[in-house]
Amino acid sequence: MQDQNAALMEPMEDSLSPLELRARAGYYQLLAGAFVEEPGRDYLAALRVPEVLAELDLQFDTDFTGVPLDRLQDVLACEYATLFTTSGGCPPVESSRLTGRFQQEPFHDVKAIYQRCGFELQQARFAVFEDQLGVELTFVAVLLENQATALERGDTAAAKRLEKEIKRFWASHLGRWVRGYATLLERVTEHSFYREIARLLRDFAEAELALLKVKVDDVDGGREAVPKSEINVLFNPDEPVCGGCDHGKQENRVVA
Repeated sequence: MQDQNAALMEPMEDSLSPLELRARAGYYQLLAGAFVEEPGRDYLAALRVPEVLAELDLQFDTDFTGVPLDRLQDVLACEYATLFTTSGGCPPVESSRLTGRFQQEPFHDVKAIYQRCGFELQQARFAVFEDQLGVELTFVAVLLENQATALERGDTAAAKRLEKEIKRFWASHLGRWVRGYATLLERVTEHSFYREIARLLRDFAEAELALLKVKVDDVDGGREAVPKSEINVLFNPDEPVCGGCDHGKQENRVVA
């Protein structure tokens, strides 16, 4: 089990209000916006509002605050590609961070969780994996919004189920890798935008784990190089393999 090193503690003693839950969801969405795709102009403009900077305690350098937005968007698009999409970068993808390969056990597990919870990944300009950081953060934001709605309609049982779902997701997924990944990103980025977003992500993860009363090991550890695990096989190796038809070619494959 992925969460074999995680100890789920008792539920939160004091339930948060719908307003507080939606405020938490907003933090998740803000962080997701930095990872799910290249940050857009409106997103960057919102972050440069002095009140937002003060509330989040973000200490951007002039490479973020003193550059015209159009130029900043272009610069960060290059930094995004360098960090997350090119060879030698550090993709914000759970499978890659924990196994050294894409589409491994974390990928398949979160896909099953999304399906069970009715969460459907909406592809943007670029395709992303289900265990990409921005997607995982967005998923929890949706659960928090649903929890707030459940409380508003007086369905405390549904609200509790959603709270437990969030705790499980932190214990089996986010808690295992985002803290270490944040320390790595803070260390390797050359731009103050990703440095400060990484710091915010690390601090937010620590705060969420404390709030949820979840204890889980940081398996990621901020490693720059992740050893490659064994490849997961998606078919039974004891059964004969037929690759002579389209069905066989599709079903009998390995994911690396």
